[in-house]
Amino acid sequence: MNVRRRLISTTAATAAVTLGIVTLSACGGSSDAADKGSDGKLDVVASFYPMQYLAEQIGRGHVAVNTLTKPGVEPHDLELKPKQIGELGEADVVLYLKGIQPAVDDAIAQAGVKNTVDASTLTKLEAHGTEVGHAGHDHAEGEQAEEEAGHDHGSEAGNDPHIWLDPVKYAEVAKGVGTALEKADPANAADYEKNTDALVKKLGDLNTDFANGLKNTTTKTFITTHSAFGYLAERYGLDQEGISGIDPESEPSPARIKELQDVARKDKVTTVFFETLASDKTAKTLAGDTGLKTDVLDPLEGITDTSKGDDYIEVMRSNLAALQKALGAK
Repeated sequence: MNVRRRLISTTAATAAVTLGIVTLSACGGSSDAADKGSDGKLDVVASFYPMQYLAEQIGRGHVAVNTLTKPGVEPHDLELKPKQIGELGEADVVLYLKGIQPAVDDAIAQAGVKNTVDASTLTKLEAHGTEVGHAGHDHAEGEQAEEEAGHDHGSEAGNDPHIWLDPVKYAEVAKGVGTALEKADPANAADYEKNTDALVKKLGDLNTDFANGLKNTTTKTFITTHSAFGYLAERYGLDQEGISGIDPESEPSPARIKELQDVARKDKVTTVFFETLASDKTAKTLAGDTGLKTDVLDPLEGITDTSKGDDYIEVMRSNLAALQKALGAK
């Protein structure tokens, strides 16, 4: 089980509350402009890379983005320093995704930060990883299903928070973030709108490439250590089989390993995918036992030197190429 230590500074939290910054709601609310920093830019705190990318792409030169999760850090286990909690209260906009990082959720709740944009409210979340025999979901059964049900990153009702891996849902989030930045900084609203439209178009093109690239394949099933690709699988008619379920560090049961071996034979699976920020030991063990290959399918929780691309779009295209190869795209 993944142990997460919550580091919350009472002093920093109190300071954050007393700042009394203007309320900003992603789904409406106050349209008052936020007080900008001394450099004239909107100070945006992003919880981890997918939120950082949106802020940078939409904000461009009008924002200064600080990311709580540094490159190479596994975001689910992020521990916040008191200084970082204080920065939450000083920001003009805090952009996060509730349910993916317990430490961030706790810090925002305990610090009383009001100027926040929760990306999970900008699109519809669904439950993945705990259903049996359903297309686009893991086929976990019995003990393993119960284990996965308890490993949902703290998301409400077991909802899967990995919305950014579906370009369509990510575009919906982008639109909401654009609206939030426009309200926080009305003077530059036209630029935020233009940048949002440009990003949405890029995500639309990416969606088209995935849909076309995965339309005709030898198999629709892929095995991955981390069940982060439920939305992607559902979007493009694929079947995700997760080794560890929604939580990247939970251990699979022997029964689950046996089941995956059977699935690999039945569905002509060629590859076991692992990710860049977590151990590949289980993936390589399963692949070795079943004579399969291994490859990277990046959940894009952070960009590092080992990432196959410099930004979201490039890494997603690398993911597409890896899936096409593994699934026998025609």
